[in-house]
Amino acid sequence: MNRFADEALIEVSSGNGGNGCAAFRREKFVPRGGPSGGDGGRGGDVVFVVRRNLRTLTHLRYQQTFKAENGHDGEGRERYGKNGEDITVPVPPGTVLKDNETGELLHDFGKNEADIVFLRGGNGGWGNIHFKSSVNQSPQRALPGKSGEYRKLRVELQIMADIGFVGFPNAGKSSLLGRFTNARPKIAPYPFTTKIPNLGVLRTEGRDVILADIPGLIEGASHGTGLGIRFLKHISRTPALAFLIDLSDDNYLEAFDILSAELEAFSTELLKKKRVVIGTKLDTEESAGRLSELQKRLPNEQVHGISVFSGEGLDELAGIFTNMTRP
Repeated sequence: MNRFADEALIEVSSGNGGNGCAAFRREKFVPRGGPSGGDGGRGGDVVFVVRRNLRTLTHLRYQQTFKAENGHDGEGRERYGKNGEDITVPVPPGTVLKDNETGELLHDFGKNEADIVFLRGGNGGWGNIHFKSSVNQSPQRALPGKSGEYRKLRVELQIMADIGFVGFPNAGKSSLLGRFTNARPKIAPYPFTTKIPNLGVLRTEGRDVILADIPGLIEGASHGTGLGIRFLKHISRTPALAFLIDLSDDNYLEAFDILSAELEAFSTELLKKKRVVIGTKLDTEESAGRLSELQKRLPNEQVHGISVFSGEGLDELAGIFTNMTRP
């Protein structure tokens, strides 16, 4: 089974500052030289960087601890310690950072994809060259470096898309995604083929529309049944939804109500999004009549029929998707 990691627990630490040095000039012709201890280097930062080629948090399952380098200590002859190297944590767009203890939202990369310095390294300590004065020509004092910062984080991913596909297993979501985009989701005639959300880009009328194929829902998904529950949160960011209903399924008339109930049980906000209802597999027997019945059953919804196999209705659907994503 292809594992999709959309959550991870990690520990991040910035580097400690290096210690300042207490030293004095000791040269052949300068027997009583003054202080020459240099400052310690600054500790490295923890930097989160957004990588658009990442789709999951799987890499954070293999590396869970990120620690920046400590600053180097200062040395004599006024030599300053080297700053510690930063540590970078790559994350995909749509990632959110939360405090693991309190659940407090610390940063949302779905709203701002700019890289951030999350934890600053500690400052280096002063060497004794800073403490020389008219009354103290030979200061023995030097300061230790400041400690870095530490946080334990819950990292969560909520995928970014314009339109999320919602439907029962085998409703044709993966087939439609593959037909419209360059995505190559796994397709097979058995339930739960899709184990992870798949993304693809529909290019039409000079616009790019990002489509998300969400693993199939079943009745009771909002309460933990089936595979869909852990992926429902991924459509919370999508501005629009496409309900895919298999016209070859004898329960096609009840499908929309069941799907809507599961979304509403998870979050009432989901049903406030723009949406279209798509009757799939229009090439099967009796599907044309069933499409008409579905349209009558849902008079207040935009219901459109397609066949991925024959291509019927696909050009019109591409236009619908484009209009749904216009500002």
